[in-house]
Amino acid sequence: MSEKTAKFIEPFDRLNEWLKEAEASEPNDPTAVALATATKSGLPSVRMVLMKGCDERGLVFYTNLDSRKGQELIANMNAAMLFHWKSLRRQVRIEGPIERVSDEEADAYFASRPRASRIGAWASKQSREMAGRFEFEAAIAQYTAKFGAGEVPRPENWSGFRLVPQYFEFWRDRKFRLHERVTFSRDEAEEQWNLAELYP
Repeated sequence: MSEKTAKFIEPFDRLNEWLKEAEASEPNDPTAVALATATKSGLPSVRMVLMKGCDERGLVFYTNLDSRKGQELIANMNAAMLFHWKSLRRQVRIEGPIERVSDEEADAYFASRPRASRIGAWASKQSREMAGRFEFEAAIAQYTAKFGAGEVPRPENWSGFRLVPQYFEFWRDRKFRLHERVTFSRDEAEEQWNLAELYP
């Protein structure tokens, strides 16, 4: 393996190392990541989500499939992510195609959420207009009564996506804006990552 290539696992190891450091230094939500999606015609939008899984298969997050991001991902299954940890003066950019997680993965994660969050997933018509907060609160009360003390199942329109990275960029702050930028670009044919350093 040359100095300009790396095994498929290497950027994930580096990302997980940085995530562990962020967990120790970031005051809130070290797994918060900006997720950029686009419509079928290419109109972009971006918002913060919480990453809920990271391994060599990709990075996982969950959402209402009828939400704006859900609909954009279904129409255009490519996305980009950006982690920014202010306390560490680091950021990671990740780009690649999107795939749906399995029903089993979505069920398992949904079951791990607090009960109020599971009921909220039923009550929220995510991204759509509501007459006022009272409308949402009424829906929460409705589903709270419906499920009573029983199990709250996962709604059919609530699931997860996995971003399958084809590109990573690890950025580290340096004095005088002489920053460090290291990229990993996936080479499927050679089953490796191609490494490069970029000018800041």
